[in-house]
Amino acid sequence: MGNKMKTNRGAAKRFRVTGSGRIKFKRAKMRHILTKKKTKMKRHARAGGYISKQEEHLVRQMIPYK
Repeated sequence: MGNKMKTNRGAAKRFRVTGSGRIKFKRAKMRHILTKKKTKMKRHARAGGYISKQEEHLVRQMIPYK
């Protein structure tokens, strides 16, 4: 019987796998001290992002069952 792999719990909370298999994430810098940050920066941070194809394998190692 093969061993189960452990999921990296930190990564599991930060990444989601879409229906098509892409990995999406939420951008940083939107938690606190928002008054001194530029509006443009906050606007761009609201939009999520997708992990690039070159780095997807690294995230998939951390979240093998998603």
